[in-house]
Amino acid sequence: MCSWIPMLLLLLHLMLLFTNYADSSSIIRSLPGFDGPLPFELETGYIGVGDADEDQMFYYFIKSESNPKEDPLLLWLTGGPGCSSFFGLVYENGPIAFKVKAYNGSIPTLVSTTYSWTKFSNVIYLDQPVGTGFSYSKNPLADIPSDTGSTKRVDEFLRKWLAQHPEYSSNPFYVTGNSYAGTVVPVIVQEISNGNCICCKPQINLQGYVLGSPITDFDLDRNSRIQYAHRMALISDELYESMKRSCGGNYITVDPLNTECLELIEDYDKCVSGINENLILAPNCDMTSPDCYMYIYMLSEYWANNKESVRRALKVVEGTTGKWLRCKRTLQYNKDIKSSIPYHKKNSIEGYRSLIISGDHDLVTPYVGTHDWIRSLNYSIIDKWRPWMILDQVAGYTTTYANEMTFATVKGGGHTLDFKPEEHSILLKRWISGQPL
Repeated sequence: MCSWIPMLLLLLHLMLLFTNYADSSSIIRSLPGFDGPLPFELETGYIGVGDADEDQMFYYFIKSESNPKEDPLLLWLTGGPGCSSFFGLVYENGPIAFKVKAYNGSIPTLVSTTYSWTKFSNVIYLDQPVGTGFSYSKNPLADIPSDTGSTKRVDEFLRKWLAQHPEYSSNPFYVTGNSYAGTVVPVIVQEISNGNCICCKPQINLQGYVLGSPITDFDLDRNSRIQYAHRMALISDELYESMKRSCGGNYITVDPLNTECLELIEDYDKCVSGINENLILAPNCDMTSPDCYMYIYMLSEYWANNKESVRRALKVVEGTTGKWLRCKRTLQYNKDIKSSIPYHKKNSIEGYRSLIISGDHDLVTPYVGTHDWIRSLNYSIIDKWRPWMILDQVAGYTTTYANEMTFATVKGGGHTLDFKPEEHSILLKRWISGQPL
């Protein structure tokens, strides 16, 4: 953090008032599928970043329903890479959600939620990297997006967004996200922190970051699945001990001559092949079937691909997005950050708060691996492992370290927040306000 920031904050705030960017934004009063006017303030728009503003980043901004002038400002990034932030808005932590019913060709129904993070914070939901959701590039020959490139684009987006919205420049700011966002968020925090130290850049009142089931280090995360599967009785003691002995704890890059390890990995794969990795308690099912719990995900695609009313209501630039996909799995993307652990270390040294959350029934990024890299930072424990409660019921377990990093599990939670949205909302509200979990 930069010690001279407070002295320049007022001057920079006044400068922002006179800064004019040509990017577009619109206040949305109603949405197709929602009955009546929206009970919250929604803004959508594009902000150009990169060379000649060629990357047009689409966002949804929802003003806090409590005290927007003082409540924290959050940036939400859905993982993937290539998953739209609209997933977070309607499935994980936003003020509206889809009503579950079979699609009949009409616009899917939207209803209000009770667990939204916007009850106590201002939230920007950003479609990134470019090519995700409604974000697009004006340059058909643009470079393939990457981890490192995305971090710079997000930093530029935020500073331009605050230039357009100077009334939020002094609000406490947090970067939040889940899954693959765990790779880029710690780096974005560093990018913002470094940018705050450059004279005359619009300042961001950065306080910390929040991550759910973060993908942090590819090898560590993947290897931890074996230990987690054993803890959850998905594989036998015998198989687990044999794998440890033969594979030496490395199940990702195996020597092709180590046939015993390869055969044991095949046995492991057979044991877990029928397991839903996102939530091991949930059934595997066809998400296109209304009987499947994941069918609700299809509703967002039916909704967002309605060009006549939905895209017009959202003020999407016509012709910039073809078929809208919740997660664009075919997106070309360069994963050039192999581990974000060093960035967590640097963020801790600079004094930023962090909350790391794991669903304890997530096999994609098991809590055991997340807990391992947190402990590898070698900070002392100031609040030992204990349950955190909701209405006298155990909602998960938590511990806090001397670097102001809090780790918390959500009991029965999965890889994304939508499996336990109310628990995640309560958890965040307590942490962000400085209350004990």
